[in-house]
Amino acid sequence: MKLISALVASALMVSAPAFASKEIASKNACMGCHAVDKKVVGPAYKDIAAKYKGQADAVDKLAKKVKAGGSGVWGPVPMPANAAISEADAKTVVKWILDGAK
Repeated sequence: MKLISALVASALMVSAPAFASKEIASKNACMGCHAVDKKVVGPAYKDIAAKYKGQADAVDKLAKKVKAGGSGVWGPVPMPANAAISEADAKTVVKWILDGAK
């Protein structure tokens, strides 16, 4: 019984960061313009992950863009600033996106 409880607890800890990241993205209106696997207003998260794959500074660069907004990278529609999101939450969401938004 203890083994089953330990396995369940481990499974929850592994899935909790992904759930929390998606919840942060939803709470901060990211999901209104982005989806995991298709372009909405902004690029799909899978496309963002592919574009920035292997770039050591991607988390910091994209977290800054989440907070400050930007334009020109994905076309003419600018990404609005989201100054209300904390830097920690922005980095958590960006890491989730770069890891495949699973």
